[in-house]
Amino acid sequence: QLQLVESGGGLVQPGGSLRLSCAASGFTLDTYAIAWFRQAPGKERDGVLCISRDGSTYYADSVQGRFTISRDNAKNSVYLQMDSMKPEDTAVYFCGAVVTDVYCNSPHVPAYEIWGQGTQVTVSS
Repeated sequence: QLQLVESGGGLVQPGGSLRLSCAASGFTLDTYAIAWFRQAPGKERDGVLCISRDGSTYYADSVQGRFTISRDNAKNSVYLQMDSMKPEDTAVYFCGAVVTDVYCNSPHVPAYEIWGQGTQVTVSS
C-alpha cells in the first residue's frame, strides 16, 4: 500500500513557527517529487512548495522567504519548516507525490498520484 502521512500540525500564534513532516510508506520517497499543498476553508487546494528528485525546489510567492522544504531520504520523509506565520496560512496541509519532475515546478492537484490525509494548521492569537 502506497501512502503518505502528514504530522506536526497545530495551533500557533502569528509570527510563530511550525514544522510539518510527511512520511512515506510502501515506496521509496527519493524516486518521487514531493509537494506540499494547502486548503483553507472554502478555498481550493493549492500547491505551495515542492522538492524534486534531485533536490531542486519550488516556492509559491505567498510563502517565499518564510517556508522551507527539505527531505531526509534515510528517514523516507519530507519536511516543511514554516516561519513568520500569518493568519492566512491557516489551512489543512497535504503532501503529495508524483514521478514526473515537471509537475514540481508548477504543482497542481490532478497530477499528483499519492496523497496524505492532511494535517490542520491554525494561526491565531
